[in-house]
Amino acid sequence: MKSSLVSSSPVVDRRLTEAVEGRNWPSKKRIGPGTIHMRLIFIATMAVLMVGQAAAKDVLSGASLYADVARYESFGLHRFGSPGDRATADWIAGEMKQAGFEVSFQPVVLGRQYVVEQASAEASGTSIEATPFWWPPEDKASFHLSALLARDGDVAGKILWLELPFDRGAYLGPAHRDAIAEAAARKPAAILLTIGNPADDRFAYNVTQEDAPWPVPVMVVGARSRATFERAIASGEPVTFDVKGHYERDVAGRNVIAETGAGRGPTIVVSTPMTGWYSCVCERGPGIANFLALARTVAAEKWPAHLVFIATAGHEIGHGGMELFLKHGAPAPKDTLAWIHFGSSNACYGFAEGARTERPEEERYLVLSKSAVALTDEAFAGVAAKRLVTEKQAVGELRDVHAAGYPNFLGMAGRHRTFHTPSDDLGATGPEILEPVARAFVDAARKIVERGDAAFR
Repeated sequence: MKSSLVSSSPVVDRRLTEAVEGRNWPSKKRIGPGTIHMRLIFIATMAVLMVGQAAAKDVLSGASLYADVARYESFGLHRFGSPGDRATADWIAGEMKQAGFEVSFQPVVLGRQYVVEQASAEASGTSIEATPFWWPPEDKASFHLSALLARDGDVAGKILWLELPFDRGAYLGPAHRDAIAEAAARKPAAILLTIGNPADDRFAYNVTQEDAPWPVPVMVVGARSRATFERAIASGEPVTFDVKGHYERDVAGRNVIAETGAGRGPTIVVSTPMTGWYSCVCERGPGIANFLALARTVAAEKWPAHLVFIATAGHEIGHGGMELFLKHGAPAPKDTLAWIHFGSSNACYGFAEGARTERPEEERYLVLSKSAVALTDEAFAGVAAKRLVTEKQAVGELRDVHAAGYPNFLGMAGRHRTFHTPSDDLGATGPEILEPVARAFVDAARKIVERGDAAFR
């Protein structure tokens, strides 16, 4: 007798055959109709569980994860309110529906967004891509300026060149604001800004909706172009800024919320941001791939738990999507067993002496509540990441989760060479470094479902 069930694993095939032929039953004597019926139920249940586990293993493969990162990359710019933002939300929603989740969009409306159509800085006949530093002056959303470039002395009416050092940060802070305010107080017509970063590219700091526009235009260029501007200073030739852009008000985006197993067990929330400054391929892509892989595993294995997956919008300009979800839509802290978060750069290659290695970037962190230390040590034993046990304040969007009072949480966040720059591309990650992280997160989540409150001790 052969099984008509289709499986995707030799082990599954062998076990199903044994079950059908009765080899894993205590005795085949006097098999009656009731026993046959029970055997068929047993076979069907085994088929569902084992085929589901086989499918789940496939979605955790490095190749599957990398394909999801590549799909995310294909949408281009992922800034809030952009076509890439909309395409990403549609794609994630479609994948979650296909996995069997109940999916909805949560409208996210942020008060303003600046849209860049074109921006350049030209010196000595060389045109260099530039990015206006958020938020530009309202009356200089588009502008054309040609003026001398200066670092010192009287800079009134000139373009002042300001350099900010590499500080490993992701968010605009008081030191940055003070430096730009001091520069603007010298009455330049505009500021040329270079921000230190390992890629020597155009770096962007996350801002908030409450941040005031700069008093003069601030244009960011990569430090790799330093020689061009040094020649302009030495020769006394002007630098020309050409910017086409505009402000939009009440800008619409969407969170993607996917739910399964309501009323079936403890509630676990899983989150990841979708948006960022540029292509964000290794900043956001691995987290989104892990998010989808965990969702597909949950669905394939039919975990006995209530899981709420939330992909948030607006990360780079104020965490708007997460803020909204925490106020409207998230289960209450007292009703939430755990919160799992896929943050930035959790599977990106490291660099040594300017060359990419095959090892993961060392600057990544497991960010977790004190209650999750033992669980995380167990599930992530094979993943090289520093531990950041949070008691006062977390990082990234987990900062908002922690502040909202969720007691048990774990996530991963970091930075990599091309973090927050246009150079962040598909070459920054690969299948072999994606897979261990995804498997560790699934292992941790499975242990939470199996152990319940005992997972946090």
